[in-house]
Amino acid sequence: MLSLAKSLIYRPSLLSQSKTLALILTQRCSYVNVTMKWKKDPYFDSIDILTKSKDLKILISVKNLILSLSPPETGIPISSISKLDRQLEVSGRVTAFLRKYPSFFQEFTGPKYNLPWFKLTKDAIELDQEERMVYEGKIGQIVDRLRLLLLMSRERTLPFRVVQGMLWYLGLPDNFLKNQEKLLHFGFEIVEIGDGEKGLKAPDPGQTLPLSALQRNAINESGTQLDLLSRSDIHFPLFPSKGIRLKVKIRDWLDQLQKVPYISPYEDFSDLETYSDVAEKRAAGVLHELLSIFVDNSAERRRLLCLRKHLGLPQKCHKVFERHPHVFYLLLKNKTCFVVLKEAYQANELGSVIKRHPLLNVRKKYVKLMKKSDATLRNRRTGKPVSDLNEFGIFLHANLPVLRKMRLLHQPKMRD
Repeated sequence: MLSLAKSLIYRPSLLSQSKTLALILTQRCSYVNVTMKWKKDPYFDSIDILTKSKDLKILISVKNLILSLSPPETGIPISSISKLDRQLEVSGRVTAFLRKYPSFFQEFTGPKYNLPWFKLTKDAIELDQEERMVYEGKIGQIVDRLRLLLLMSRERTLPFRVVQGMLWYLGLPDNFLKNQEKLLHFGFEIVEIGDGEKGLKAPDPGQTLPLSALQRNAINESGTQLDLLSRSDIHFPLFPSKGIRLKVKIRDWLDQLQKVPYISPYEDFSDLETYSDVAEKRAAGVLHELLSIFVDNSAERRRLLCLRKHLGLPQKCHKVFERHPHVFYLLLKNKTCFVVLKEAYQANELGSVIKRHPLLNVRKKYVKLMKKSDATLRNRRTGKPVSDLNEFGIFLHANLPVLRKMRLLHQPKMRD
């Protein structure tokens, strides 16, 4: 469904990378309000780090809770965890959720009242130690991603409650904001933003603004400096999914949008016309940059919507994902919607400008440990010892129903 808006003239003053320029852009608006049908992509639906990210967040939160209340070998009663079920965002009974992952948590009977207690397994403790080592060794790079998030916002400031909701995606611990000395050490400021609410402010970058992923990509493609490039030369890398067929008018509009002047997420956007192609390209660019600094380059859509007014995004910014299916993918899993940056998973690593997060490999190991639980539970039901299975055997047992179904589908039909 398409609707063309009336012509608009856009003449703002923009902040350049090196100095302030009076840039006059005369834009004949061809803004298109696109409504597209969602198309499933089996490739993204099969990536474990994406499909299991919701449960992984809960598992790591419970792990950190156990370690904060007791030594690793002691454990805590289920009552200490279940009373925080809303904070942990566990759907259903907490006990049932923990029992789904015996590779993470070991259950035993407590000393009083025969209540179930849980402690971490040896594999989970080893992964936690590895995670802490990576975090301590790369803390500067991880905290820098928080600085980039703040620089995208108005006045380089975000409320504490908003930053708290982004810590998981940035790779920072839940208690990061509680250590004010560490915040000041990295150059952040704690400011009052009204109504008794505190905010976190990034240090002033001066005249040198950070380069966005799209700007770095344009520099790599052209082999020249950013100052020699036109704003219209900066475009989005496109990764169409199989089976997507766009209408001719939508495809033409997307092609024209690539030639629209690009405004960096770190530049001033106060004079930007809301309903214009320049604003549309900026909104897509902000969301592209935002996902590029996250650990697995994805996030729950509802979490991103909390940043709308702080990042200067339009009222219905969730439709930006629908209007750019070659840039973003909407993953519907576990009764929620995740937004995935396609470039991070489909671009060649040698040609990709998106920097890999230091904690990504550790989280992939956590997901691998989660999948081991499936094989453990299956072998408990069949009575087979899981210790006798190698990695290939674990894979076969975890995917046995799918493999059997595929075999049945390819069997020739028997004649009567």
